Amino acid sequence: MVFSINNFFDEKNKRSTIADFQDLEHVDGIAISTVSAGLYDQKRDDLVLFYFRDGASHASVFTQSKIVSENIKWNLKVKSKNVSALMINTRNANALTGAKGFNAIKELSYDLSKQLSEKQNLDDEYPNEVKSNETLFACTGTIGEKFPFIKIKNSIPNLIKNIKYTQNKLIWMKAAMGILTTDTKPKLAMSECKIGSSSIKIYGIAKGSGMIYPNMATTLGFVFTDATLSSTILKNVLKENIKTTFNAISCDGDTSTNDMVSIFSTNKAKNPTIKNFKDPKLTNFRKSVHEVLLNLAKRVAFDGEGSSKFISINCKNAKKEDQAKNICFSIANSPLVKTALAGEDPNWGRIAMAIGKSKADVDVKKLSIYIGPFKVFFKGNINEEYDEEIVSEYMQNESLDITVDIGLGNKYFTAYTMDLTKKYIEINADYRS
Repeated sequence: MVFSINNFFDEKNKRSTIADFQDLEHVDGIAISTVSAGLYDQKRDDLVLFYFRDGASHASVFTQSKIVSENIKWNLKVKSKNVSALMINTRNANALTGAKGFNAIKELSYDLSKQLSEKQNLDDEYPNEVKSNETLFACTGTIGEKFPFIKIKNSIPNLIKNIKYTQNKLIWMKAAMGILTTDTKPKLAMSECKIGSSSIKIYGIAKGSGMIYPNMATTLGFVFTDATLSSTILKNVLKENIKTTFNAISCDGDTSTNDMVSIFSTNKAKNPTIKNFKDPKLTNFRKSVHEVLLNLAKRVAFDGEGSSKFISINCKNAKKEDQAKNICFSIANSPLVKTALAGEDPNWGRIAMAIGKSKADVDVKKLSIYIGPFKVFFKGNINEEYDEEIVSEYMQNESLDITVDIGLGNKYFTAYTMDLTKKYIEINADYRS
């Protein structure tokens, strides 16, 4: 199959409100480039560059796996508060590649910085030197395979040549497609807000389809804004919002080696100076970042490998938020629950099983379970008005809600997941082909 934009407009995508594409336009201070480095057998963009001509403030969160890729090790060593570039390759995770994998990233950073500096000398009246320790790398793909260093190195000249200083929705779409692996659709989101009287753009792209579980997963998420904000402020904004967005999704309960979500600010907007994260002028920006991150996270969950359903799992009235979170993910990660959802079977006993195995304190006499708007179990008793036929009809929807009411407090959490289908097995049995 040829990898092209047309692949992403099948009938399922056309029907899906979750999968609706947003039209991203230009953000000052960002340049984008995509090329094919030949990392796949088929010709497709597999190398993406975001270039910040005048630098960008940044913040990132990374996988909490004890085994991390070599690019994550490199990123953790980048201490500069401003970065000049982000380069993303797909097909290869550069994980468990040892010193060779790390040194490859190191050499790529030298090559990239040198060639970007040369481009600045050509394009700019007052050029800046691009330093090698101001580049971040994201890698995604197969773990434990030799990193294709030479192919990527040899593609950098074309990557530099293809840089577009002005973006449009096609360029953003190409970037979103260039970072995909087993995803079935690109993932883009946007929001706009004000800081003081200044208009601010917040754009984002992401990839992720399998090996998805918090902290984080085989997930890459990148948010870009023209706001003038320090890396410290961005770090607080990202930390605040990641818990209920990218760390609230699970496709299969597996956490990968390469995950990162980053936010970059080009500092081109003339907004008032923000020195305190709690500054009221930052309130709308914080909300808009959450909107973009949640939009992207939901798209990742909806696009889980082989998925046919997008499921929101709500736990409310818990004693503690962690209790609610544990229950949500116990349900989200249960193969029995996920296969029942795939089969459109309202087998709520499996939901009850998953609540129990979470080991959270539960008083069955206060417990209630809802599938969509339908009360199936209420305060320790089967709902006598429960009509399985009606609930079965509801289960045919593309998007489903499961709600658990613990009845012990006022804390809540929402997790997002997918169903488990035969196609998931097929994809992962044939992943490297």
